[in-house]
Amino acid sequence: MYVAVKGGEAAILATHELVAEARRGDTAVPELSVAQIREQQGLACARVMNEGSLYDADLAALALKQAQGDVIEAAFLMRAYRTTLPRFGSSEPVDTAAMAIRRRVSATYKDLPGGQVLGPTYDYTHRLFDFALMEEGQSDVMVGLDPTISGREGEPQAGRDARDKPEHDARHAPLDARMPRVPDILGAEGLMEPEEAPEGDPRPFDLTRESVSFPAGRDVRLQAMARGDEGFLLGLGYSVQRGFGGNHPFVGEIRVGEVAVEFVPEELGFAVDLGEITVTECQMVNQFQGSKEVPPQFTRGYGLAFGHAERKAMSMSLVDRALKAREFGEAAEYPAQQEEFVLYHSDNVEAAGFVEHLKLPHYVDFQGELELIRRIRREREERLARDADDTLPEAAE
Repeated sequence: MYVAVKGGEAAILATHELVAEARRGDTAVPELSVAQIREQQGLACARVMNEGSLYDADLAALALKQAQGDVIEAAFLMRAYRTTLPRFGSSEPVDTAAMAIRRRVSATYKDLPGGQVLGPTYDYTHRLFDFALMEEGQSDVMVGLDPTISGREGEPQAGRDARDKPEHDARHAPLDARMPRVPDILGAEGLMEPEEAPEGDPRPFDLTRESVSFPAGRDVRLQAMARGDEGFLLGLGYSVQRGFGGNHPFVGEIRVGEVAVEFVPEELGFAVDLGEITVTECQMVNQFQGSKEVPPQFTRGYGLAFGHAERKAMSMSLVDRALKAREFGEAAEYPAQQEEFVLYHSDNVEAAGFVEHLKLPHYVDFQGELELIRRIRREREERLARDADDTLPEAAE
């Protein structure tokens, strides 16, 4: 039971002022702009867009600034704003096969058609502090991380500017226009589980407008995970790898880049290009021993996320495959295989609200519990006293 709290309005207004003061910090330090957050904290913005279920890098940066970097609070702001927006239609499915590749790697094929494109990644950094980043104007110097730039940590090589680039700079080399997806390569040999639309190709379920029921379709599961908490999905994906999932995954392919978003207006009848968005796609390849009806083959797990969000897409694809257990006749023994557990607990905005509501007044509830404990203790003491009185005559005899 909740009770309305009366009074204290001045104190609440004062907390708003204190939040603004804490958010600004030391006024002697230049204030962060939304553009700076958008351009220099892109991975954080991508997470806010995913968990806020809205693609807008400017609003994600604003949300991060307003929330002092609290990603869940920022996602809450995005969700709240999203509910005020009109919906005038649905876009066409994005074609990730036609993605303008920025990064593309595979752990299954070394000589991949189209080549491996490392792109921007922290996978090969040394996880050492780059103290040059603390100096203004030095953010483009990766001192101490690249032996071709620095002879010793923090010191450029003699006679060479740390900003010098190697003569053969492959960063801007043209990419192969033909980059087939790894599952498609396996599918051409009949070794990959076919991906087919449901009969009649029905409109996907919209969990923002309809109540979820179980068993849930794959479209519902993918939607829930796309806006689910990255940390929660990461933990579930980790559990799958540690044996609590019943399958052994390989990264078939991760690709990051831009895809076109198209919309078909009713009055025109043909697709209009609305622009491009950055997405990360991951397809996991998993073993399947087969059954009476299905021959042994590889199965897939799929993840798609806004922005550059590899960890989110990978976690999503691991859990997606785990949740397909019943479709392959596998026993659903582990948390990552139980769709009700995953879908009901992956939403961090809902989870944070339920946990943090414990800070709100529960005076009536607690007083009831307090009175109950006092009464139980009183009854216990009275019972012990009666038992003691009953045993005294026997002890005297």
